[in-house]
Amino acid sequence: MASRTDRRMRRRRARLHRRRRLFALVIALLLVVAIAAVVVAVTRGGDKSAGSASAGDTVAATPSTAGSSAPSPGPAAWTGPPSDKLKLRLRDTIVSNDISPKSVVSSGTGYVFAQNMMYRHTITVYDTRTLQLVETISDRIKLSDYGYKKKAGSVQGSPVEAAETPDHRFMYVSQYSMYGDGFYHQGADACSPSSGIDDSYVYRVPIDTLKIDKVIKVGAVPKFLAVTPNQEYLLVSNWCSYTLSVVDVHTSKELRQVYIGPYPRGIAVDPDSRYAYIAVMGTYDIARVDLQDWGVSWIRGVGAGPRHVIMSPNGKKLYATLNSEGNIAKIDVAEMRVVDKVSTGSEPRSMAMAPDGKSLYVVNYGSNTMSKVRTSDMKVIQVMNTNAAPIGITYDAPTKSVWVCCYSGSIMVFDDR
Repeated sequence: MASRTDRRMRRRRARLHRRRRLFALVIALLLVVAIAAVVVAVTRGGDKSAGSASAGDTVAATPSTAGSSAPSPGPAAWTGPPSDKLKLRLRDTIVSNDISPKSVVSSGTGYVFAQNMMYRHTITVYDTRTLQLVETISDRIKLSDYGYKKKAGSVQGSPVEAAETPDHRFMYVSQYSMYGDGFYHQGADACSPSSGIDDSYVYRVPIDTLKIDKVIKVGAVPKFLAVTPNQEYLLVSNWCSYTLSVVDVHTSKELRQVYIGPYPRGIAVDPDSRYAYIAVMGTYDIARVDLQDWGVSWIRGVGAGPRHVIMSPNGKKLYATLNSEGNIAKIDVAEMRVVDKVSTGSEPRSMAMAPDGKSLYVVNYGSNTMSKVRTSDMKVIQVMNTNAAPIGITYDAPTKSVWVCCYSGSIMVFDDR
């Protein structure tokens, strides 16, 4: 009797063991299916991000069906080989009759903003992975909606340059000039404080809404902008006022204007937010503004027509495009002197820098080229042809791509890998 009972118990245990093994097998199969689904989704997403056109093809600037949804995510930290070991390759060209970009600026979070001046009165925003147009922001506003109660009616701006906040929450866009009731003396490239040109404004655009939420009055013909790394000040170069506007980031109010001299343009700020360096295009010099006492000192004899400046990540070197002589100058910040120069082409206008600080990318307006410069020895290591009149450039860290805007109506996107 005992042996028969033992046999029944052994059979029961065997059936229980088989059921457990079957259950474990089912769970394993479900996990395999789930992993496979994730792999397929990621692969398809990667195919989409590469764009529908092959490298070097042209894509139309058609709106994305995503509207103003969140930008494509991506890491901003530098990974992989040093940038000066990589090669530029044209990915795509965005062409549209609706754009005439003076500048392009990466938000660092998946968007590039293109400023289309008074020729189109728009800011166009693109997804950096798909290259699709995400949003077109009109520069037409009612100043009374932004606290300027005496300014009735709608007016238009003319977006020229942009700067993002270090936390990637906002983009500031300068308006070269305003158009409409109350604005009768528009900006010009040949001007002075006595020209009587109207003061203009800077728009603030939150990255999450892509809608103008603040309008800040500054000087006449504001051009370049920079936000200090500590996010305390927005600095704006006023071309015709010969000044630097200092704006409180938290209140969106101009605190003061610092006199610089004829035609201030590019701005770079050191990592400690102590000094701002301003390219003064009507001189051979770069101004250094102390952001504590607002005193101005000078780096003299840098070269003819300094237009754009950019700071190395460690704050030890400053680079300047010298538009009138066709060179890029490398400046030792501590010694406040030029230590090297390199010729890149005719009328070098704007620059971008790889996050690792090892490469500069320069657009040469008169040569219709973009040069890649190794910063360690200031050697041109690659030259890419561009469409006519390349004038703006930005480096998008998440995609390791360089965006070049051409005044002739296109934006070229180069991968650097």
